[in-house]
Amino acid sequence: MNKLFFAATLLTAFSLVALAADASGKWNASVPGRGGQARDVTITLKADGDKLTGSMTGFQGMDIPISDGKVSGDMVSFVTVIERNGNTFKQSYSGKVEGDEIKFKREGGQGQPIEFTAKRAK
Repeated sequence: MNKLFFAATLLTAFSLVALAADASGKWNASVPGRGGQARDVTITLKADGDKLTGSMTGFQGMDIPISDGKVSGDMVSFVTVIERNGNTFKQSYSGKVEGDEIKFKREGGQGQPIEFTAKRAK
């Protein structure tokens, strides 16, 4: 009985890992900004279990590290913090990985939440 329970638990654990979406890699997106102007960004992610690390290009092409990165199944989330002219802007990103796309929602910083889609770089 114990062997059967152990085997079922192990199979469940492997199934959950297999269901986790592959968020690792480079992703390109056109992110709407103020005044309707879109800005092209590259998001580089590395998933390691439920942890997510990486960076994204930002204002004037600077590289912004991500923090508090998490992966849960096909969902990813992380935070960026930008310091500019003595001001700190914190933005939270959450998204759902669907094949070669991540459908993101960005909140924080200035303005209303926005949604955008990042596509895996080929």
